[in-house]
Amino acid sequence: MEFQTIPLDRLAVSALNMRASRKKPFLDDILPSIRERGVLVPLLVRPNGEENHFEIVAGRRRFLASKAIAIETGEARDLPCRVLAEGDDAAAVEASILENTARLEPDEMQEFEAFKKLNDKGKSVEEIARIFGVTELTVKRRLALASLIPGIRKAYADDEIDGASITALTLASVAKQREWFEMFKSADMRAPRGGQLKRWLLGGGEIETGAALFSLEDYDGDIFEDLFGERSVFADAEKFWARQEAAIEVEREKLLSSGWSKVTILPRGEFFHSWEYDQLAKKQGGEVFVEVRHSGEVAFIKGYASRRKTHAAKEKTRAERPECSAPLENYVDLHRHAAARAVFLKHQQIAMRLLAAHLIAGAPNIRCQPDRQATRKEETAASVAASKGQIAFEKERAEIGKLLDLDEPSHITGGNEDGWRLSSVFAKMMTLSDADIARILTFVAAEIIAAGHEAVDCLARVLPMDIADWMTPDDAFFELLRDKNMTNAMLADIAGGSVAKANRDATAKAQKAIIRDCLDGRNGREKTPNWRPRWLQFPALSYTQAGKPGAVKRAEKIAPLFAG
Repeated sequence: MEFQTIPLDRLAVSALNMRASRKKPFLDDILPSIRERGVLVPLLVRPNGEENHFEIVAGRRRFLASKAIAIETGEARDLPCRVLAEGDDAAAVEASILENTARLEPDEMQEFEAFKKLNDKGKSVEEIARIFGVTELTVKRRLALASLIPGIRKAYADDEIDGASITALTLASVAKQREWFEMFKSADMRAPRGGQLKRWLLGGGEIETGAALFSLEDYDGDIFEDLFGERSVFADAEKFWARQEAAIEVEREKLLSSGWSKVTILPRGEFFHSWEYDQLAKKQGGEVFVEVRHSGEVAFIKGYASRRKTHAAKEKTRAERPECSAPLENYVDLHRHAAARAVFLKHQQIAMRLLAAHLIAGAPNIRCQPDRQATRKEETAASVAASKGQIAFEKERAEIGKLLDLDEPSHITGGNEDGWRLSSVFAKMMTLSDADIARILTFVAAEIIAAGHEAVDCLARVLPMDIADWMTPDDAFFELLRDKNMTNAMLADIAGGSVAKANRDATAKAQKAIIRDCLDGRNGREKTPNWRPRWLQFPALSYTQAGKPGAVKRAEKIAPLFAG
């Protein structure tokens, strides 16, 4: 490690600094000393790729205090620095955390962020625990926060969620987390907390029939249903588990016969910890892990291998001594980059393939995510899932997955910036036709369109779209339709003004029944199967001039752009 004094304007805070993403720190305690004597404890820095410029791994407060004093005095002092070897991310993160934990006690979320950075750089749970003098259990608890959706992590960091609740939430599926978080944010719903939350997540110890991998038609045990028939549970847990474990074994054999190298069924109640594994495709020896939860739910987690296994393979090929120093390697990388880009400019067909690979796999300068179609209403989720539009989209996703040799993909985009992943996708694309590439790019563009965004309305302006081709108002729609005036306006649309006027004083329920009769041609009503509410049409329209839905506002906003 080299010692240097470095001008203030050649330093910047590194993203690897433990507190890089935190709010502006408290400086009053160190400003007097630095004003008087300057910075006595060297900063930890490393080269940032620009000649004679460095990024701060540890020493952010000293740096910011020095900048503040430079503004006060008009004089910038050089700062003492210890320079780490270029390219050693894990060492940099480790140095930052060690220094920060020695001065200011980090909170749990800071520890999570720091531990995750080290874990992402290949440090094991045991190594992280040894570095910071904490138990492995502490490290695992912090890393478990990675299983939480970002909204919950932020709320926990802001002290809005208690420890008992956050512990319970780390056991929940992503879908359950989203459901709970919607209740948490809602002004008129009360989200369960602590022990109540755990019982809510686990169904109060009851096993719902939806968890079964086997057919209920062949099940000879008793099943209890609630009075509304909305929820049913197994009366005999032992009988359920006997059938469920047999079904799991059947699925295991199917996975093995389809080419997966190994399928590991975790003990009941034990969770898969992604931080202990690396992602690995089926063809590269990836394995499947099966979570069996006490609630009866089963999750098949595909495409992972033990981190120790993959790192051992990497160690075999690692050179004992690098041929290039870090600055020389940087020189090589930049010149190859410049040459490759210049040649690349004249090859549009290859450009389409590389762009598609970037969009799918992610890279340091680009990352796309599939739209999550978020909703707090299970009925809405079920309605969309059953719609012709969603079914067609899922069918195309399966076809795109086959083109790219992906195993039952739940999404195409959303890669984690892994270079090997990008390379494998690009290599596959070089074997495909331009028509296939255009098809893949079209799907990718569709998958990343955000629900409730102007992009949807842009498409509606340039493409022939009829909502009636893709969905029909169902129970979920009519249940959400509560405004009697809106119901009457829709009745006028579908049945005429006279019918609407005659039923103005009728209940919303009665008016909705007439609308459904018109859609289906029942009870003497003329059948109008292609009618759809104005809000759903392309472009979206409103029934009044006040309180317009977002879809209508967006449509009106962009309309002038496509006029003429």
